[in-house]
Amino acid sequence: MTDDRVDAIAALLDQTEAAHGTYETTELDGVYDQDWPRWYAAYAVEHGIGELAGHEITADGLAEFLAASYADYEQADPKPAEPWSTYAAGRIAAEL
Repeated sequence: MTDDRVDAIAALLDQTEAAHGTYETTELDGVYDQDWPRWYAAYAVEHGIGELAGHEITADGLAEFLAASYADYEQADPKPAEPWSTYAAGRIAAEL
């Protein structure tokens, strides 16, 4: 795993978060999207996360992985110092 790959995946996750925020505002009228991992996964796959990771990644597999990574991040004690996107990117590069 290279730092460049983790940085690129983290940047894509940040881009995904911004796009999802727009989606929640415009399409869901500001309502929290309970199914955000599925939306994130579809967006990230469509925008090349597989190429960044160096292998095929499916939206279904990524959605499950993102949900689990977020739960792990939120429950960590102490909470990781890095933002969630960097934390998840490192896990995606190493584990997925």
